[in-house]
Amino acid sequence: MEAKHIVAGISHGDINGIGYEVIIKTLMDPVINDFCVPVVYGSPKVAAYHRKALNINNFSFNNIRSADEANPKKANMINCLDDNIRVELGKSTPQGGESALASLERAVEDLKSGKINVLITAPIDKKNIQSEKFNFKGHTEYLKSKAGAEEALMFMISENMRIGFATGHVPLRKVHEAINIDSLVRKIKLMNQSLIMDFAIRKPKIAVLGLNPHAGDNSLLGNEEADVIIPAMQKAEKEGIMVFGPFPADGFFGAGSFTKFDGILAMYHDQGLSPFKALSFDSGVNFTAGLPFIRTSPVHGTAFLIAGKGEASENSFRQALYLACSIFRNRQLYAEISKNPLKHQDIEIHADKVDELPPDIYNPEQPL
Repeated sequence: MEAKHIVAGISHGDINGIGYEVIIKTLMDPVINDFCVPVVYGSPKVAAYHRKALNINNFSFNNIRSADEANPKKANMINCLDDNIRVELGKSTPQGGESALASLERAVEDLKSGKINVLITAPIDKKNIQSEKFNFKGHTEYLKSKAGAEEALMFMISENMRIGFATGHVPLRKVHEAINIDSLVRKIKLMNQSLIMDFAIRKPKIAVLGLNPHAGDNSLLGNEEADVIIPAMQKAEKEGIMVFGPFPADGFFGAGSFTKFDGILAMYHDQGLSPFKALSFDSGVNFTAGLPFIRTSPVHGTAFLIAGKGEASENSFRQALYLACSIFRNRQLYAEISKNPLKHQDIEIHADKVDELPPDIYNPEQPL
C-alpha cells in the first residue's frame, strides 16, 4: 500500500437506514481511490441486499480480513457481522442497533491502533443502539469516552460556516444548568485550537452566541450573558484568543454575520443546527474536535422513511470523507511545522548602546 494514501475507515451505521446507500454511491466514484483507501466495517451480505434494493449492479466490495490487506485501488470491506443478520429496510430493530455497534467498535479499535487513519461514521439510531456496551447519547460522547478525552466539541462544518456547541444532546430545559464559565472557556479554547490545527487558520476569529432572546437584552431577558458568557469570553481573550459577542442568534444568522467569522460557538443543539441545516443540509459535515483521532459523519440521520428507495443524497457523506482526509493532512502539516519551534531568546541591551540600534527596533517611548 502506498504511504501517501490515507486509509479511511467507514462504520456502516444502522443497516436498515440509508447508510449503505450513501456509502456505496460515494465509493462508486473512482476518484475516491486517488486520495484515500476506503475500508468499510460492515457485512458483504448486507451490502449485497442494499445493492439489489437500489438496483446497483456495477459495484462490489473487495472483501478483506484486516485493514492491512486493503487494496488501494478498490473499496474494501471487513465483515463484522454474522451471516444470519436480517435487514428490515426502514425499521428500527434491535439487530440494527447491534450491527451498528459491532461495526463501530471494530472501526474504533483499528483507528486507535493506527490501522486506519480516519473514521467516517454512517448514521446510527440513537435509541436501538443503546445497550450495556453503548450507554451514550450519540457518536460524540462514545468517541470521547473511547479516546479518554477530557473535552470534545461537536463541530458542524460547511463551505461557509463552522459552528460548534457549548452543550450537546442536552434537553432544552437543562441547557442553562450545563453552561458555566469554565466549561465555556474550555469549548472556546478547543474550537480555537481545532481551527488552527485542523483547518490551518493562523489566527481564528470566533463568534459566541447568546443563550437568551436578544442575547439577554442587557439582562432584561436573562442574565446568563452577563454572569457566564461574557466572563468566559474575557478569560479566553486574556489567553490571546480572538472572540466576539455574545450575539443574538436570530440577527446573527439573518444578517449574514456568520460569514465574517472562522468559527461560531452556539449555546445549544438547535440554536446552531437549525440555521446550519437550513443552509448546508446536503453538504454539511459533523466533525468531532478535540480527539486524538479524526472522525467525521454526514449531518443527516438514518432516514428510515426513504431507505432502499434510491432517493438519498450521498453528498454529505462524500464531503465527510473529503473533510476527514483534509484534516488528516492539516494535522500532519501542523505537527511538522510545530516540531522544532524557535526558542525564545532574551536580548540584553545596555543603555549606552541604544543609539546603535536600528530605528525599527528601538522605540524611545517604551522603556527597555
